[in-house]
Parts: sequence; C-alpha cells; structure tokens
Amino acid sequence: MRKLKTEMCLLALCLGVTLQAGAAQTSATECPVPELSTCPAPLDKQLPDVKDMLTWNQQQRVIGFRSDYRSYEGDVFKAGKGTPIPVQKRSLDSATYNFHGHKYNLNDYIKRNSVTGMMVIKDGKVAWDYYGSGNTKTTLWTSRSVGKSVVSTLVGAALKEGTIASLDDEIVKYNPDVRGTAWEHVTVRQLLQHTSGVEWNEDYTNPKSDFAQLTQCEANDDTYDCVNKLIKDPARKAYAKPGEAWSYSSGGAWLLGDTLEKATGKSLAQNLQEKIWQPYGMMHDGVWHSYEKGKHDVGAHGFNATLEDWGKFGLFIMNNGVLPDGTQVLPDNWVQDARTWNTADKSVTAAHPDGSYGYEWWNNSVPANAAKDVGPQHGMESKDTMWALGIYGQMIVVNPKEKLVIVQWSTWPKAEPSFSAQPLESALMFNAIANTLKK
Repeated sequence: MRKLKTEMCLLALCLGVTLQAGAAQTSATECPVPELSTCPAPLDKQLPDVKDMLTWNQQQRVIGFRSDYRSYEGDVFKAGKGTPIPVQKRSLDSATYNFHGHKYNLNDYIKRNSVTGMMVIKDGKVAWDYYGSGNTKTTLWTSRSVGKSVVSTLVGAALKEGTIASLDDEIVKYNPDVRGTAWEHVTVRQLLQHTSGVEWNEDYTNPKSDFAQLTQCEANDDTYDCVNKLIKDPARKAYAKPGEAWSYSSGGAWLLGDTLEKATGKSLAQNLQEKIWQPYGMMHDGVWHSYEKGKHDVGAHGFNATLEDWGKFGLFIMNNGVLPDGTQVLPDNWVQDARTWNTADKSVTAAHPDGSYGYEWWNNSVPANAAKDVGPQHGMESKDTMWALGIYGQMIVVNPKEKLVIVQWSTWPKAEPSFSAQPLESALMFNAIANTLKK
C-alpha cells in the first residue's frame, strides 16, 4: 500500500527534513516517490486517510489533494526539456462580478471559493497567478475529474494514430471483457459523452453509491480487480439505449481509460508522456494514480501535476493539439468536436439549452436561466469555451477564441455544489477576467 510505504518513508527518511517554499530539488532518498526528478513541496508529514476522502475537512483536503501522488500507487510520467510559459503580468483589479446582490473582486473570489492555486494565461503568456495554502510551483495537485478531460484527449491522439479506428466502434472490439455486460454495445463516442445508458450512481454524499464503493476499492489492495468487478458486474443494468440519455458516470470514464489502455497496449501515464507531456515541453514530472503500476491507471481521475503544467495542458488544447514543432497530435476538428455539446436527454436543460457535456468536457457557461439574477453575461461563450471540472473545484478552462486558459485548484466545502453556487460563481469570475483582459 502506497500509504503505508509513505508513512514508513516519512518516519525513516523524511523526519526533520524542511523544504522551503518553491524548493527545486530533494535527494531521491528523501522523496516519497524517488522516480520524480523534482520532489514536490511542501512535503506534509501527516496524511489524511484516503478511505475517508469524501468526508475530509478543509485542511485535510488541502493536504490530501497535494499528497495524492504519494497516497496511492502511481505511475510517473516524465517531463522532457520543458520550457516555462512566458510571463506578461496584467492587472485584474477591475475584474468584478455581481452574485446574489453583492459585488465581488478576485480576492473575494479566492476566499469565498477556497482557491489554493490559480493561473490565468492570455495570448500564451501568464497574465496572473496565485499559490495559496502553502502550495508552491513544484506542488503536484490532484485533478479529480479534470483527469477525464485528459483521458478524452488521449483518446483523440489514439484516433489520430489509428490504434482506435473509429469513435463509433463498440468498446467490446478493444475491451473483450465487457462481452455479456450492459456495456457490450456501447461505443467509444458514447463513453466519451457519458451517454452509455448504463446505470451508475455518482452520488458523493451516499456512502453506498457506486462512486463511494470505487473510492473504497481504491483504499484497499487489489484495486484493479475490485473496481473491474464493480463496473463490469454482469448484474449492472441499462436504463436507456446507448446514446439516448446523458448521465455523468465515473464508472464509464474508468472504462474508457481501461479501453484506451487495451487498445494502445500502454498505460495512461505512458500514453500521456509519449503523446503530450514530453513533446509539448511540460516543466515537471507528474504522477497518475495507478491500479496496477506500469499497466493500468484510473481513467476517472488521478492525474497529478504542477499548476503551470495544468496551464500548459490547457495551452495544448487551445492550440488544437499542435506541438511546438508543428506536429498535429489530435484529429482535425477534435477540439471543436470535444466542445460540441451532446443533445441527449438530460444533457439539454433550462440552464444549458445547447447541451451540458461534450467529449468529457463541460459546458459551464453562465446558465441561461440565471440571467435575471446576474445580468447579461458575455466573455466566455458556451460555444467557444470548454471546462474540465473536478469535484471540490478543480478546473482547466479553455477558450481558443479569446486565447485564454484559466486553471484553478480548490477545496470547496462540497464535492458537487449546485450550479447556482460555486460553479456559477466561477463562470461569473472567469467572464469578468476575460472581459478585463480584452481591454
């Protein structure tokens, strides 16, 4: 178990080691993950129990989210010769928004939303950044479901190289284990869009939900076998025909990652390292939560990287998957297709009449039915903006039209507040930032 190994390491090797904020290097014997070229800072000594992840308090979330890379087994994806994002600082003092009858600025937003890291990249340059709660430029923060958008992108790369022939292939072609289950006739595209029609309970407040059971599997040994049986259980039923109804599903996202790995013969971490991390010039190594080291990483979450590299991933998307040398990693129109919101039942809502979800990217524009409370909203239009969202407020927001990327780390008090709470406030704040940077 990674947790036990970490505790032993900290007692035997790391006790008394003090890392200064922004420290660049720690010797391999002192770092809980010696494969990392740079040991992340800070290095918290006491870690919260991962089996209680859904009920951690705010301080436990801060420590737990920046220690995820060493709380579980993980596959390291190595950086190559990275180049930092150029810096051109801009004032965001005038970026304000109205919310529930009050006017707030960026400092208010950070406090109200428990933001622990944030970066704004405009025209390919860092316009503004923030590190809070002791986080540093070497901190590896966990993605939660932002990792789904990374997996989606890796599916696009596999489609481009031909290891996945078509998004309309049934996943059984690549993942024979689903034969005889409710997943058998689901396509790759339907997993990307979360329109499989297969039952999955994502309730983060119900200790008996499918997602809670997945979390408990992750806290124990034999994780892959445990989660594999949970998701591919022959007793799991379909509630709709594939493609007809939308329902957010970490089970389906896990299965998408599992299918991608079987199609490519490589773990998610290896796919990411080869296709994006090294060729795009990321600055630091990252870690992907692994169920079987070197073989299987979790497709639903578990991507851990620095704030700047989250931002560079956003730039990779903003630039349509084109590498610095001009190589195109993704199919033509992939990024546009990924933010073409599906119109299945439950994806189209009063809040988002054009659809809520694309290829594991969200439409989190200001809801249409919220206009009466917040006034007309422009700046981050739904057709131009894609949101990678993770529980407790993790975000990568990309708007190619505005040449704008915003990344955020947070520890919201609720895993998934209603759209009228933190997600709406984020949309309002980011609109304000976009409009301020236009001036």
